Amino acid sequence: MTVHAHPDDESSKGAATMAKYVAEGAKVLVATCTGGERGSVLNPKMDRPEVLADITNIRRKEMDRAREILGVDQAWLGFVDSGLPEGDPLPPLPEGCFGLQDPQEAAKPLIKLIREFRPHVMTTYDENGGYPHPDHIMCHKVAVVAFEQAGDPELYPELGEPWQPLKLYYNSGWTRARMLALHEGMLAAGLESPYAEWLEKWSDRQDRGDKITTRVECGEYFAIRDDALRAHATQVDPDGFWFHIPLEMQQKVWPTEDFELARSLVDSPVPESDLFAGIREKVEAA
Repeated sequence: MTVHAHPDDESSKGAATMAKYVAEGAKVLVATCTGGERGSVLNPKMDRPEVLADITNIRRKEMDRAREILGVDQAWLGFVDSGLPEGDPLPPLPEGCFGLQDPQEAAKPLIKLIREFRPHVMTTYDENGGYPHPDHIMCHKVAVVAFEQAGDPELYPELGEPWQPLKLYYNSGWTRARMLALHEGMLAAGLESPYAEWLEKWSDRQDRGDKITTRVECGEYFAIRDDALRAHATQVDPDGFWFHIPLEMQQKVWPTEDFELARSLVDSPVPESDLFAGIREKVEAA
């Protein structure tokens, strides 16, 4: 089970890993916390009045298409997008939005979903949300609470039979090492790198590369990942930044998606190459 803040997050974070495990026969469920109702339209081709007027339905349809491409199941947790506050000072978040929820209460729909789906592995964002969007930070809090409480038989019996996932991972996002490898690969091929300015401004505070424990080889599924990402047409410009690095170069230079093992209830020495490391052995032994 992967837990994400908005529709499109599942396609930009760990999507090739999901497609790989689906191809190997695993059942994968994406839990989407909000409908992305307050997300900006980031694709100039979709920045039209009729799109903005129907953004909620359009983003749901985009999610349906991405789900089909990835071969996963998907469930909405039903919270309302907080939007990304901008300005100095930052304005208050909208009343009732996801970012203002009590994590203990907001975890209940996810606990119910965990008890129904019964995942062995969960993935979500780190404590900073991957980047400081209030919905991403709340998504982290809710996912951690749900991971820790779903298996407790004394809590919320009305939400179903207890089920304890065995491992919780954080998506690693961009690291300097990954960006630098792709940057240097582009230059070596005589191509312009889109990362030069980003690398110049890189701060050590941004980098969590030293926390990566698990690298999943999934380069052959990058095309599926990209197709799923393009399905979110309001959020992703098909001619934009995400697609500047040729697929073949990505597969050669950095063919993995990377994760940080945050909780484990099985013996799984790191570094790992499989999110199910330690679980396969446990299941086979049982």
